[in-house]
Amino acid sequence: MANTLTRSLGIEHPIVLAPLGGESAGTALVAAVSNAGGLGILGAAYMTPARIGEAMAEIRSLTDKPFGVNLFCQQDWQRDPAKEAVFIERLSIYHAELGMPPVQVPQKFEEDFEAQLEVVLDHAPAVFTFTFGDLGPVRIQALQQRGVKVWGTATQVREAVHLAALGVDGIVAQGAEAGAHRGTFMGSRDDGLVGTIALIPQVVDAVKVPVIAAGGIADARGVAAVQALGASAAAAGTVFLLADECPISAAYREALLQAQDHQTVMTRAFSGRWARGLENRFMREYANADLPDFPIPNALTRPLRQAAGKAGKAEFLSLWAGQAVAMAERTSAANIVGKLAQGWRHE
Repeated sequence: MANTLTRSLGIEHPIVLAPLGGESAGTALVAAVSNAGGLGILGAAYMTPARIGEAMAEIRSLTDKPFGVNLFCQQDWQRDPAKEAVFIERLSIYHAELGMPPVQVPQKFEEDFEAQLEVVLDHAPAVFTFTFGDLGPVRIQALQQRGVKVWGTATQVREAVHLAALGVDGIVAQGAEAGAHRGTFMGSRDDGLVGTIALIPQVVDAVKVPVIAAGGIADARGVAAVQALGASAAAAGTVFLLADECPISAAYREALLQAQDHQTVMTRAFSGRWARGLENRFMREYANADLPDFPIPNALTRPLRQAAGKAGKAEFLSLWAGQAVAMAERTSAANIVGKLAQGWRHE
């Protein structure tokens, strides 16, 4: 089943765990995917630099196989006191409903990206992936000099061409079907909503580096389809949310089990940046709100989401999921990797 990408990484199957962030960012899941012959990737964007180092050490204690780490590129954002005040006032209603303390404005809204990246450099995983834009050639080369393969995320051809020109080793082509945050960094939200079937062959034709297909891939048929379109590997995220090793809350898990394909929507409600997830009360009530810039809402809603998970209140959770959500089933990560790998024909 080996191809250029799998040989370069030393993995058995061209199956990649899409980086799951927040509560779903479990080291056991990353290690289980790698142990099963795929490539587990840790969604580390919300972790402190110290926690990233700890998490990578945990993964290495669970597997001697290659794995990757994902971070969000730094974004330009501005504080708007008026927007924040309105957002906090509305958020306070939910805090009161759950019996939580008043909303507190955190001292910082995001982690220090350069410090996060420094930890990744120190620990040198097999792959580093980045989302939301341009890592810059200097950082890319620094990672490559440590033996790390660097993959950028594109949602349209022009983004892929831009990333290839930076010198990345691979491009994750994220179709519109994918769950969680969109990687779009050029143009509008809709510019980056190209479906996987249309996106993959166009990106493959436009760049010379391996393309990792993402979005709507949940079984062997999806893997076979993206291979036929020219992808060098298939990435899946939503299907792994129900894996035994995934540490999501019971409320999130139950919502996924009940979900249908038409129930995902695009929202900025929880984080201030467009993402796909299962529609719930919070998303509906914030659908037309004038939100502060990402990552401000993400930091402000974190205590609510954590409390809601413990209380079993799915209406206040960011239920990130892609359009293939109804195809996910409870089983082990190894079983998921095995089923997906059946779709890849020998090259």
